Amino acid sequence: MNLAIELEQETDGGWIAEIDALDGFLVYGETREDAIKKVKILALQVIADRLENDESF
Repeated sequence: MNLAIELEQETDGGWIAEIDALDGFLVYGETREDAIKKVKILALQVIADRLENDESF
């Protein structure tokens, strides 16, 4: 499964990353790479939780 990650740099230099396909949750990272890593971790947690509870995504 490929999920598109959307990135946006904030005025303070940090980054916002989100995956709209998973209810649009978002994370903040100090760097672009940090934001990507955090959003991937969160996506895996959400997918695992939904599979465990027989929910669709």
